[in-house]
Amino acid sequence: MKTKKSFKYWQWRVIICSMIGYSMFYFVRKNFSFAMPSLGEEYGITNTSFGVILSLVGILYGVSKFVNGFIADRFNARWHMVIGLTACVILNFLFGWSDRISTWITGQASGPDFVGGMVVVMAVLLVLNNLFQGCGFPPCNRLLVHWVPPRELATKTAVWNTSHSIGAGILAVLCGYIIAATDNWRMCFWIPGAIAAAGIFFILFTLADTPSSVGLPELPDTKTEIDDDLSPQAYRAFLRKHVLLNPVIWVLAVTDLFVYVVRFAILDWGPTFLSHMAVPLSPQLAGWTIGIFEVAGCAGMLCAGWISDRFFGGKSHRVLAVEMGLVAVCLVILQLLPDNTSPILVLALLAVAGFFLYGPQALLGVTASKHATKKAAASAGGLIGMMSYGSVLITGVGLGWFSDHFGWDHLFILMAGFAVVGGILVATLWNIKDDGYIHENNPTKQI
Repeated sequence: MKTKKSFKYWQWRVIICSMIGYSMFYFVRKNFSFAMPSLGEEYGITNTSFGVILSLVGILYGVSKFVNGFIADRFNARWHMVIGLTACVILNFLFGWSDRISTWITGQASGPDFVGGMVVVMAVLLVLNNLFQGCGFPPCNRLLVHWVPPRELATKTAVWNTSHSIGAGILAVLCGYIIAATDNWRMCFWIPGAIAAAGIFFILFTLADTPSSVGLPELPDTKTEIDDDLSPQAYRAFLRKHVLLNPVIWVLAVTDLFVYVVRFAILDWGPTFLSHMAVPLSPQLAGWTIGIFEVAGCAGMLCAGWISDRFFGGKSHRVLAVEMGLVAVCLVILQLLPDNTSPILVLALLAVAGFFLYGPQALLGVTASKHATKKAAASAGGLIGMMSYGSVLITGVGLGWFSDHFGWDHLFILMAGFAVVGGILVATLWNIKDDGYIHENNPTKQI
């Protein structure tokens, strides 16, 4: 009884503290979107230039998640997060000086050479930042599969996944008020960076890696083929079978690409799009709109996880297929609204879209973790993360170029199309087995 109580305490401590720790990564990653309008006005930087930067850093972030996924399965999760967040904080403070760095490099304080130099400086700093951002999710994925039994993974991963929305939502509101109060884009990096710096010490002193690291037994009923053979050769063969050559993982990865196209179209371009509506939103209301989108996403993730475990027997992929269709419906309605629609109605519909969209984001990872098992869950998450961030080719360069040439018309119907394709793709997994573990006492459990 004492061991069970201790395990529950540490399980929830790891879930909650890793949520807070991961939300800190968002404080030093998504602030660039809120600085873009001010940077564009002050220096004449085009949306196409911003789009190129967003695409570049997004792709490299995906590659970083892929590499760090393989590292996370073999490395202490707490130190993995601390190293990554420390580097991101330092780079954010440097970003606030990107105009000064450009002047130092080019010898110009204005003009085309200065602006071009500043774009390069921003791109380099954001690339480095996103390479270290890959140290955020993979170690958290490792923590979840080591502390949460498969039968509870959908519900508790959904709880954990609210950290995405908590971090992005609080940052959206914070940056909206920072821009309105100071009219200084640098503060969008320095103030959140200071908050994230405190998060480094929080992670260091609160997280535990695995149950055995605090003297507790490992999870039952999670046996794999390599439990008795930890040789590098056996592990590589396990990775090939359960991750690299697993068709389920690849279908989930491509589906996540479509989920992220919709999500990033709203997060990365939302503040700019909302400020160019027929009834434009103020920076504060634009920040609240994206923040409420994230809050609704939190609620959607919690409901999706609970419904998955409670009514679908943990078959999370079935729930996310249905929700992708509902996302498409919301986006079609948004497209059909007249130009003079009240911003409040736009806000409400975006919130409903966020409610349905963030369920799939969480449940894709749950399904992948179960099939890769706790031995390779972070690696599978890294592969899916790399594929999903290929979306920035569409949401970065694609939407940046599109808006410069055609404005923001038909944005929502385009995103609805991506949601429909993603839903159809994941529906092909409707009858897959539950997980990739060996169930000796109940071999039919996998079917």
